[in-house]
Amino acid sequence: MKFYGEGLPGVKAPDLVGKLIVIEGADGSGRSTQIRLLTDWLEGRGLATVNVGLKRSNLVSAELENAMQGNVLSPITLSLFYATDFADQLENIIVPALKAGFVVVADRYIYTLMARDIVRGGNREWLESLYHIALIPDAVFYLDVFPRFLVERTFQKTANLDYWESGMDIRLSRDIFDSFMRYQRMMRSEFRQMAQKYHFEVVNGNRSPRLIANDLQKKVAQIVRMRGLEEE
Repeated sequence: MKFYGEGLPGVKAPDLVGKLIVIEGADGSGRSTQIRLLTDWLEGRGLATVNVGLKRSNLVSAELENAMQGNVLSPITLSLFYATDFADQLENIIVPALKAGFVVVADRYIYTLMARDIVRGGNREWLESLYHIALIPDAVFYLDVFPRFLVERTFQKTANLDYWESGMDIRLSRDIFDSFMRYQRMMRSEFRQMAQKYHFEVVNGNRSPRLIANDLQKKVAQIVRMRGLEEE
Protein backbone atom coordinates (compact mmCIF):
# COMPACT_ATOMS: atom_id res chain seq x y z
CA MET A 1 0.00 0.00 0.00
CA LYS A 2 0.98 3.65 -0.35
CA PHE A 3 0.04 6.96 1.24
CA TYR A 4 -1.00 10.02 -0.71
CA GLY A 5 1.72 11.98 1.06
CA GLU A 6 4.08 11.37 3.95
CA GLY A 7 1.55 9.25 5.77
CA LEU A 8 1.41 8.56 9.49
CA PRO A 9 4.67 8.79 11.47
CA GLY A 10 6.11 5.38 12.23
CA VAL A 11 3.79 3.51 9.87
CA LYS A 12 5.45 1.58 7.05
CA ALA A 13 3.14 1.03 4.11
CA PRO A 14 4.62 -2.40 3.17
CA ASP A 15 3.54 -3.68 6.60
CA LEU A 16 -0.11 -3.10 5.69
CA VAL A 17 -0.97 -6.43 4.11
CA GLY A 18 -4.77 -6.14 4.17
CA LYS A 19 -7.03 -4.48 1.62
CA LEU A 20 -8.83 -1.14 1.77
CA ILE A 21 -12.10 -0.94 -0.18
CA VAL A 22 -14.02 2.35 -0.30
CA ILE A 23 -17.68 2.82 -1.23
CA GLU A 24 -18.57 6.44 -1.99
CA GLY A 25 -21.95 7.95 -2.74
CA ALA A 26 -24.52 10.44 -1.55
CA ASP A 27 -27.14 9.73 1.09
CA GLY A 28 -29.82 7.71 -0.69
CA SER A 29 -27.37 6.17 -3.16
CA GLY A 30 -27.71 2.71 -1.59
CA ARG A 31 -24.24 2.94 -0.11
CA SER A 32 -25.13 1.44 3.27
CA THR A 33 -26.94 -1.48 1.65
CA GLN A 34 -23.98 -2.27 -0.61
CA ILE A 35 -21.53 -2.11 2.29
CA ARG A 36 -23.67 -4.52 4.30
CA LEU A 37 -23.99 -6.93 1.37
CA LEU A 38 -20.28 -6.73 0.56
CA THR A 39 -19.25 -7.24 4.18
CA ASP A 40 -21.55 -10.26 4.54
CA TRP A 41 -20.22 -11.68 1.29
CA LEU A 42 -16.58 -11.29 2.33
CA GLU A 43 -17.12 -12.72 5.80
CA GLY A 44 -19.11 -15.60 4.34
CA ARG A 45 -15.99 -16.54 2.43
CA GLY A 46 -13.73 -16.47 5.46
CA LEU A 47 -12.28 -12.98 5.17
CA ALA A 48 -12.08 -10.88 8.33
CA THR A 49 -13.49 -7.41 7.77
CA VAL A 50 -13.67 -4.08 9.56
CA ASN A 51 -16.09 -1.26 8.73
CA VAL A 52 -15.22 2.43 9.10
CA GLY A 53 -17.01 5.61 8.07
CA LEU A 54 -17.57 9.27 8.73
CA LYS A 55 -18.23 10.45 12.28
CA ARG A 56 -17.23 7.15 13.90
CA SER A 57 -14.12 8.24 15.76
CA ASN A 58 -14.09 7.68 19.52
CA LEU A 59 -12.19 10.94 19.80
CA VAL A 60 -14.56 13.49 18.24
CA SER A 61 -17.58 11.81 16.65
CA ALA A 62 -20.02 12.71 19.43
CA GLU A 63 -18.81 16.30 19.58
CA LEU A 64 -18.98 16.62 15.79
CA GLU A 65 -22.53 15.30 15.68
CA ASN A 66 -23.64 17.68 18.43
CA ALA A 67 -21.97 20.66 16.78
CA MET A 68 -23.66 19.94 13.44
CA GLN A 69 -27.11 19.92 15.02
CA GLY A 70 -26.91 23.68 15.50
CA ASN A 71 -26.13 24.28 11.80
CA VAL A 72 -23.66 27.01 12.76
CA LEU A 73 -20.23 25.51 12.00
CA SER A 74 -18.02 27.47 9.59
CA PRO A 75 -16.63 25.55 6.57
CA ILE A 76 -13.06 25.52 7.97
CA THR A 77 -14.17 24.39 11.42
CA LEU A 78 -16.22 21.60 9.87
CA SER A 79 -13.27 20.58 7.67
CA LEU A 80 -10.92 20.32 10.63
CA PHE A 81 -13.51 18.43 12.69
CA TYR A 82 -13.91 15.82 9.95
CA ALA A 83 -10.16 15.64 9.34
CA THR A 84 -9.60 14.88 13.03
CA ASP A 85 -12.30 12.21 12.92
CA PHE A 86 -10.63 10.63 9.88
CA ALA A 87 -7.10 10.78 11.30
CA ASP A 88 -8.17 9.12 14.54
CA GLN A 89 -9.85 6.25 12.69
CA LEU A 90 -6.89 5.90 10.34
CA GLU A 91 -4.42 5.56 13.20
CA ASN A 92 -6.49 3.47 15.59
CA ILE A 93 -8.72 1.33 13.36
CA ILE A 94 -7.68 1.27 9.69
CA VAL A 95 -3.92 0.84 10.07
CA PRO A 96 -4.09 -1.86 12.80
CA ALA A 97 -6.69 -3.78 10.80
CA LEU A 98 -4.59 -3.64 7.62
CA LYS A 99 -1.52 -4.77 9.55
CA ALA A 100 -3.52 -7.79 10.71
CA GLY A 101 -4.52 -8.62 7.14
CA PHE A 102 -8.17 -7.58 7.39
CA VAL A 103 -10.29 -6.20 4.57
CA VAL A 104 -11.32 -2.69 5.61
CA VAL A 105 -14.58 -1.55 4.01
CA ALA A 106 -14.98 2.23 4.27
CA ASP A 107 -18.38 3.89 4.16
CA ARG A 108 -17.04 7.00 2.36
CA TYR A 109 -13.51 8.31 2.65
CA ILE A 110 -11.53 11.51 2.11
CA TYR A 111 -13.16 12.07 -1.30
CA THR A 112 -16.53 12.96 0.21
CA LEU A 113 -14.82 15.22 2.73
CA MET A 114 -12.88 17.05 0.03
CA ALA A 115 -15.82 17.25 -2.40
CA ARG A 116 -18.08 18.77 0.26
CA ASP A 117 -15.50 21.45 1.02
CA ILE A 118 -14.66 22.17 -2.61
CA VAL A 119 -18.28 22.85 -3.58
CA ARG A 120 -18.38 25.20 -0.58
CA GLY A 121 -15.45 27.16 -1.97
CA GLY A 122 -12.64 25.37 -0.17
CA ASN A 123 -9.09 25.49 -1.51
CA ARG A 124 -8.33 22.25 -3.34
CA GLU A 125 -4.59 22.30 -2.62
CA TRP A 126 -5.13 22.96 1.08
CA LEU A 127 -7.58 20.08 1.31
CA GLU A 128 -5.22 17.71 -0.47
CA SER A 129 -2.45 18.65 1.96
CA LEU A 130 -4.84 18.16 4.88
CA TYR A 131 -5.41 14.54 3.83
CA HIS A 132 -1.83 13.72 2.77
CA ILE A 133 -1.81 11.21 5.65
CA ALA A 134 -4.47 9.09 3.92
CA LEU A 135 -3.75 5.67 2.49
CA ILE A 136 -4.45 5.11 -1.19
CA PRO A 137 -7.28 2.52 -1.27
CA ASP A 138 -7.02 -0.69 -3.25
CA ALA A 139 -10.33 0.24 -4.85
CA VAL A 140 -12.88 3.05 -4.71
CA PHE A 141 -16.40 2.60 -6.06
CA TYR A 142 -18.59 5.69 -6.44
CA LEU A 143 -22.31 4.90 -6.60
CA ASP A 144 -23.53 7.44 -9.13
CA VAL A 145 -27.26 8.13 -8.71
CA PHE A 146 -29.40 10.80 -10.37
CA PRO A 147 -30.39 13.51 -7.85
CA ARG A 148 -34.10 12.94 -8.52
CA PHE A 149 -33.71 9.32 -7.39
CA LEU A 150 -31.81 10.46 -4.29
CA VAL A 151 -34.79 12.62 -3.34
CA GLU A 152 -37.23 9.76 -3.80
CA ARG A 153 -35.15 7.33 -1.77
CA THR A 154 -34.53 9.86 0.99
CA PHE A 155 -38.23 10.61 1.36
CA GLN A 156 -39.03 6.90 1.43
CA LYS A 157 -36.53 6.42 4.24
CA THR A 158 -36.88 9.52 6.44
CA ALA A 159 -39.49 11.85 4.89
CA ASN A 160 -37.01 14.71 5.43
CA LEU A 161 -34.08 16.27 3.60
CA ASP A 162 -30.92 16.80 5.64
CA TYR A 163 -29.77 20.41 6.13
CA TRP A 164 -26.12 19.70 5.25
CA GLU A 165 -26.82 17.19 2.45
CA SER A 166 -29.07 19.84 0.91
CA GLY A 167 -26.36 22.50 0.98
CA MET A 168 -28.59 24.87 2.95
CA ASP A 169 -25.53 26.30 4.71
CA ILE A 170 -24.23 27.76 1.43
CA ARG A 171 -27.56 29.41 0.55
CA LEU A 172 -28.11 27.89 -2.87
CA SER A 173 -31.85 28.41 -2.44
CA ARG A 174 -34.33 29.21 0.29
CA ASP A 175 -36.31 26.13 -0.73
CA ILE A 176 -34.69 22.99 0.71
CA PHE A 177 -35.83 20.79 -2.18
CA ASP A 178 -34.37 23.14 -4.79
CA SER A 179 -31.20 23.53 -2.72
CA PHE A 180 -30.86 19.74 -2.43
CA MET A 181 -31.09 19.26 -6.19
CA ARG A 182 -28.53 21.99 -6.89
CA TYR A 183 -26.14 20.78 -4.22
CA GLN A 184 -26.28 17.14 -5.30
CA ARG A 185 -25.63 18.12 -8.92
CA MET A 186 -22.55 20.04 -7.77
CA MET A 187 -21.36 17.06 -5.72
CA ARG A 188 -21.97 14.66 -8.59
CA SER A 189 -19.94 16.85 -10.94
CA GLU A 190 -17.07 17.05 -8.46
CA PHE A 191 -17.05 13.28 -7.94
CA ARG A 192 -16.86 12.67 -11.65
CA GLN A 193 -13.79 14.89 -11.82
CA MET A 194 -12.28 13.11 -8.83
CA ALA A 195 -12.86 9.76 -10.48
CA GLN A 196 -10.37 10.69 -13.18
CA LYS A 197 -7.80 12.19 -10.83
CA TYR A 198 -7.91 9.49 -8.16
CA HIS A 199 -8.59 6.57 -10.50
CA PHE A 200 -11.74 5.24 -8.94
CA GLU A 201 -14.68 3.59 -10.61
CA VAL A 202 -18.04 5.21 -11.26
CA VAL A 203 -20.79 2.62 -10.73
CA ASN A 204 -24.32 3.04 -12.06
CA GLY A 205 -26.26 3.27 -8.80
CA ASN A 206 -29.65 3.69 -10.48
CA ARG A 207 -30.00 -0.10 -10.84
CA SER A 208 -31.35 -2.66 -8.41
CA PRO A 209 -29.28 -3.37 -5.27
CA ARG A 210 -28.70 -6.99 -6.33
CA LEU A 211 -27.27 -6.07 -9.73
CA ILE A 212 -24.94 -3.53 -8.13
CA ALA A 213 -23.89 -6.03 -5.45
CA ASN A 214 -23.06 -8.67 -8.05
CA ASP A 215 -20.84 -6.20 -9.93
CA LEU A 216 -19.04 -5.10 -6.77
CA GLN A 217 -18.45 -8.67 -5.63
CA LYS A 218 -16.83 -9.63 -8.93
CA LYS A 219 -14.54 -6.62 -8.82
CA VAL A 220 -13.61 -7.08 -5.15
CA ALA A 221 -12.94 -10.78 -5.73
CA GLN A 222 -10.18 -9.80 -8.15
CA ILE A 223 -8.72 -7.36 -5.63
CA VAL A 224 -8.57 -9.81 -2.73
CA ARG A 225 -7.39 -12.50 -5.15
CA MET A 226 -9.50 -15.32 -3.83
CA ARG A 227 -9.45 -18.27 -6.14
CA GLY A 228 -12.79 -19.09 -7.71
CA LEU A 229 -14.67 -16.02 -6.47
CA GLU A 230 -14.39 -14.16 -9.76
CA GLU A 231 -16.56 -16.80 -11.45
CA GLU A 232 -19.39 -16.76 -8.91
